[in-house]
Amino acid sequence: MEVLERHHVIVSGVADAPTMLFAHGFGCDQTMWRFVAPAFEATHRVVLFDHVGAGRANDAAFDHARYSSLQGYADDVLQILDALGTGPVIFVGHSVSAMVGVLAARDRPELFERLVLVGPSPRYIDDDGYRGGFTQQEIDELLETLDDNYLGWSAHIAPVIMGMPDRPELGDELTASFCAMDPEIARRFARTTFLSDNRDDLPDVGTPCLVVQCRDDVIAPTEVGRYVHDRLPRSTFVEIVAVGHCPNLSAPDQLVEAMKAYLST
Repeated sequence: MEVLERHHVIVSGVADAPTMLFAHGFGCDQTMWRFVAPAFEATHRVVLFDHVGAGRANDAAFDHARYSSLQGYADDVLQILDALGTGPVIFVGHSVSAMVGVLAARDRPELFERLVLVGPSPRYIDDDGYRGGFTQQEIDELLETLDDNYLGWSAHIAPVIMGMPDRPELGDELTASFCAMDPEIARRFARTTFLSDNRDDLPDVGTPCLVVQCRDDVIAPTEVGRYVHDRLPRSTFVEIVAVGHCPNLSAPDQLVEAMKAYLST
């Protein structure tokens, strides 16, 4: 179907088993799940996809108005599920896709059995009584640098996001993933991501959720993960011993263990 081709949807695992849908974060693509998703193929129908503008998705489908908010990405998820004719599913969202899943489950709760939110952040900018991890000035400077020199920004920020200087190959992979995106689409997605505010959406999600927090994450600090957990009506909080914002690459075994423990309950 057109929507499945547009997002380069790949289905594996057990055809008639419960479905797990994996959604990648900003600057990434579905290959970032290659150390996690296979762990569930013996027990689940595993679905991977690329957001428009990432990986092998159709860049021509990018629409500035649609993707000016995370709602556009959430609508894409719902279209994919409708096209697959499956549900309810277990949605696994990393980074910004965690909030994409929150919005999708808020709008169509019947399509979601559980949410697994890896490194979620409903608001990256500090606010009165809220710590998002960045000041407004820091985000403004980040976006300005991105606009001026996207490739240079990618080479600088990717290793910081990964947080694993002792494993530089991971930072190099994330840099390459960032640089593979169309710079204009990446700039738009970055603004949508870092200027989003979905705090008010959290209490409206009744789907059971697992919030997975890395112990040392410069993008989504522990306070943010706790905030998300406290405001989701049916959530479980797990902190894994991992550094950085991408445990699907840097600590996949710990992430899989936390997910399996949660899904077994």
